[in-house]
Amino acid sequence: MPTRSFHEEIAANRRFSLMLTGLVTFILVALGLTIGAAIGQPLIGLGIAVFLAFIQIMVLWTAGSSLALLDAGATRIEHSDNPMLFNVVEEMSIAAGQPMPKVYVIESDSMNAFATGMSPDKSAIAVTRGLLNHLNRYELQGVVAHEMSHIRNSDTRMMITVAVMVGSIVMLSDLFLRGFLRAGFRGRGGGGKKGGAEAIILIAALVFALLALIIAPMLQFAVSRKRELLADASAVELTRYPSALANALKKLTYENTPFKEAGKAFQHFYIVNPARPVSGGGGLYSTHPPIEERIRRLQEMALEYPEPEQEKRK
Repeated sequence: MPTRSFHEEIAANRRFSLMLTGLVTFILVALGLTIGAAIGQPLIGLGIAVFLAFIQIMVLWTAGSSLALLDAGATRIEHSDNPMLFNVVEEMSIAAGQPMPKVYVIESDSMNAFATGMSPDKSAIAVTRGLLNHLNRYELQGVVAHEMSHIRNSDTRMMITVAVMVGSIVMLSDLFLRGFLRAGFRGRGGGGKKGGAEAIILIAALVFALLALIIAPMLQFAVSRKRELLADASAVELTRYPSALANALKKLTYENTPFKEAGKAFQHFYIVNPARPVSGGGGLYSTHPPIEERIRRLQEMALEYPEPEQEKRK
C-alpha cells in the first residue's frame, strides 16, 4: 500500500476546494450577467445576483451556528459534566492553535459530531451521547480533531457561503425560467439583425440557466466532500494518529444508526451523513466522500506515523 503524507493531502484538497468555490462564484456572476443581458440590462442582472447572495450570507453568518445547534437539540456542557470530553477538546484546540470552542452534547444514541462557528472565537463542537458511549479516548480524539480542523480551516463559513451562492443561482435560474414560460418566446426586436441577436442572447440565457440548475448543486456537494477529506487530513496533523480516526469512522458507519432529528439543511455539517450513516457516501449529490475512500486515505497516512505505545500494548 502506498504511503500518504497529510501535508500532501491538505494541500491537494485545499487547492481543489478553492477551485470549485471559484467555479460556483463564476457561475453566479455569469448567470447574473447573462440573465441581465437577456432583458437588456446585464449590470442590473449582476447586481441582483450579488445582492441576493450578500443578504443571505449576512443573515446566515449571523445566525447559522445557532440554528445548527438548535436543530440538533444540542445542550452546552461544562468541564464538570464530562471531564474527558472537555480535556480532549482542550488538547485539540491547543494543538490547532485555536481558542477553546464551546462544547455541546446531543442526547442521541446515534454516533455523530459536528463543528460550527463563523470565527474561531465563536465556535462550538457538538457530539452525540452515542459517540461518547461507544468510542475510546483515541477515537474520540480523532473525531474532535476532525471537527477542530473544520474550525481551523473556516469550513463552516466557506460552506455557508457556497450554499448561499448555489441557492442564489437556483433562485435566479428558476425565476428566469418561470418568467420565460409565462411570457412565452417573444423577441423584442421583431426581426432583423437586432432581433436575431436578442433571440440568441435569450436562448443562451435559457441554456445557461438550465445548466446552472444542474451543475451548481453538484459543485456545492463536491466542495463539501473535499472539505471533509481536508478535515480528515488536518486531524492527522493534530493527532499524528490516523488509525484512531479511521477506526472511529468504521464505527460511525458500520455500527451506527441514523440521527433522524438532524435537519436536511445541516447534514453536511456532520462527520458522517446523519440520515444515512451506513451508506458510506459517494455520488455527485452526496455531502460526504465514500467512507471506504476516507478510511483508505487514513490507512495510507498511518504507514507514515507510528501507533502510540499505549495502543501497542493492548
